[in-house]
This record gives sequence, C-alpha cells and structure tokens, in this order.
Amino acid sequence: MVAGFVLDELFGDPSRGHPVAGFGRLTGAVERRMYRDSRAAGVGLVGVMVGSTVALAALPGRRSAGVVGVAVTAASTWVALGGTSLCRVGDAVAQALEAEDLEGARALIPSLCGRDPESLDEAGLCRAALESIAENTSDATVGPLVWGALAGVPGVLGYRAVNTLDAMVGYRSERYRNFGWAAARLDDLVNLLPARLAGSLLVVIGGAPRRTIAAWRRDSSAHPSPNAGVVEAGFAGALGVQLGGRTVYPYGVEMRPTLGSGPAPGPADLRAAVALSRRVQRATVLTCAVVAVVRPRVGVAARRFSRRSAG
Repeated sequence: MVAGFVLDELFGDPSRGHPVAGFGRLTGAVERRMYRDSRAAGVGLVGVMVGSTVALAALPGRRSAGVVGVAVTAASTWVALGGTSLCRVGDAVAQALEAEDLEGARALIPSLCGRDPESLDEAGLCRAALESIAENTSDATVGPLVWGALAGVPGVLGYRAVNTLDAMVGYRSERYRNFGWAAARLDDLVNLLPARLAGSLLVVIGGAPRRTIAAWRRDSSAHPSPNAGVVEAGFAGALGVQLGGRTVYPYGVEMRPTLGSGPAPGPADLRAAVALSRRVQRATVLTCAVVAVVRPRVGVAARRFSRRSAG
C-alpha cells in the first residue's frame, strides 16, 4: 500500500488507459441495459459491478505471494488513489484565480466536481474547489487506504468501484433518484469510517484543534451527506473559513448548510486546503500501514488465546 501511495505521489493518475475510466465506460454500458426507474434495478447494477470487481480482485490474492503480491497490491492501490491529481487541480484553480483568469478556473472545475462552472463567480469557484478538495481527500485517498488496510486488494478496488458508481448515478436528479439510491447509500456506508478518520486527522494535524472540533460537532450533521459534512466542516474549522450556501448543479439548485465560521475562502485558503489535504493523505497512509501490519497479528494472538482458554 505504501508503494502504491508513493507511485501516486510521483506520477498521479495514469494519463492513458486508466482502469477507473475503463470501469466507468463499462458501467455506463451496463447501466444502459439495466436502467429502470426503480431502486431494485439500481441494486442490481451495484451487485453486478461491485460484486464482479471484488470477486476478480480476490483471485490474485489466493495465488500471489512475495514480490508478486507486493506488485499487485501496489498497482491496485495506485490506480485506486486520486489524491495527487486532486491536489494538482486544486493548485491550478488557485493559480488561475490569482491571475484573475476566471475562464481558466471554470474550465478546471469539472475535474473536481459536478457543479455548473458558468454559474460561479470568483468566490463561488474558490468555494467549489475547496469543498471538493475536502470531500475528495476522504474519497480519493483515505477511503481506498482504509479499505486496503482492512481487506487488502478486494477492499481497495471494491471501494473504488462503489465510489465510482456513486459519482455516476448517485444523484438526486429525476433520472437517478430511484435508480441511484443503492449506489449512494452503499457509498455512505463504506465512507463512514474513512470520513471520521479524515476528520480526526484534521483535528490532530490541522493546526486549529478546538476550532476544527467545534465546526465538526456543530455543523457536520446539517450536511445532506453524513460523510462529506464531516470532512468539509473539518476543513472549514481548520482553515478558519466558512463553506456552504447556494450550490448550482446541472439538475438544479441546492441550499447547502453553513459550515465553519469565518470569511468566505479565497485563493490563499485554497492553497492552504491543498497543503492540508496532502498532510492528511500522508498521515493516513502511515496509519493504515500500521493497521495492515498489526491486524493479522492481533487476529493470530486472539485465536491462540481462544485455544488456550478452551483448553
């Protein structure tokens, strides 16, 4: 996992032939065949796409050991992570805003989130980018690493499959309100632990623990997502800015709750968010590496204790 994280830090996302993009195209083709305006059809899509991903990811693990096992885990982790590319785009948006190039910043926003960039002024562009940096720090790095530590390669790739499905169909639009329900709810479930680990790391390394805890406790539950609210409120508290408000998507307008207390973020705050995201990502890989090493040993010790007790 650490090797895969280092590959992501060095190279970012593969520029061509990205497996996640291939998974997205395949999912789109399967969706066109399976789509019905019902939750049951959406459950079927999740079962087919996530189930097949986990099953295929589990096959090499049964036969791989040593260098081969390390290579498979590192490659799987690398393709599942997206933190470096996320931060690069965040820096590029900040640079465009600093140069007063609003059109350049608008052109970058679709790489971060699904908002309508043409509806955003400078403040809106900055807030959209910062909120996306916050949420995707958890989704693009913390989540894959947590599930890799808990379940190995099937955990890493299974998590990425769930998260990609949510990004494709987990919207509140007319088309996906029913069909995307299962993908959205499963994404909420698998992100419960990663989002709270990310929030805890923000408290520890964000530089403003009291303010971060206060924003988390006060504001996160008002967010429509039980997980994005945690990390967005945590970033708002750590950076001393206010997030939330009117948010325009292609399918409509949402009034998001206020997160944090402070001024609206500017380009300097976006730069600070990118730096904070990188610190959280690095702290996460160290934490998850320890868990991945310790977890099997704890299990062995528990089984030995159980046998001795039974004896």
